[in-house]
Amino acid sequence: MGTHSILTIDDEPQLRSLLRVTLQLAGFEALEAATAEEGIKTVAERVPDLVLLDLGLPDKSGHEVLKHLREWYSRPIIILSINSESEGITKALDSGANDYIVKPFRPDDLTARIRASIRTSSALKNVAFVRFGNLTIDFHSRTVMKDGAIVELTTTEYSLLGTFARNESKVLTHQYLLNHAWGSENQNDTQYVRVFVGALRKKIEDDPNHPKFIMTESGVGYRFVGHKFQS
Repeated sequence: MGTHSILTIDDEPQLRSLLRVTLQLAGFEALEAATAEEGIKTVAERVPDLVLLDLGLPDKSGHEVLKHLREWYSRPIIILSINSESEGITKALDSGANDYIVKPFRPDDLTARIRASIRTSSALKNVAFVRFGNLTIDFHSRTVMKDGAIVELTTTEYSLLGTFARNESKVLTHQYLLNHAWGSENQNDTQYVRVFVGALRKKIEDDPNHPKFIMTESGVGYRFVGHKFQS
């Protein structure tokens, strides 16, 4: 069977029911858990393709569940929460969440995010070459081309683009980018990231003021949306 399994860990029966119908109509296998303990057990036993995790669980914080799962579960985890504050979103993303959706949400938006996360988890990890519309990246030769012409990138710009491309569709916080693109765990200057994102946009975007690849997630970080242009 090619059906992807999605586990919802949420203590609200009505929401679980809505998600069950939404996921099944979208062609997914819908699994459910009402508590953190039940959710962790289900992940261990069924190893779903993606987890939808509520932060407000009755027996344990969703943040604790996220950190526990990330010790061994490498597949996508999308947070569902009523908290729209950037601090909470950043905390979840820095702890290993692939995406963060604020309740209430549109079912079609949720299923689109799920498909993007699953697609990303099974691609761009060990590939040597990838194309996003008019942009191509050769990881083996460390060459980037736009419309068939080589794009001259600095070492830092290439590292940043590579981090974006290998995490396509995932929201990356400023701190994540500082840690992974620069390898600087003690660097906290988010302006540093903004400067290099601006420079990279000027080289790979058709219109840097209206980017199609590197999208800003206000107050949180950035999202690379190359899949929309992949060919």
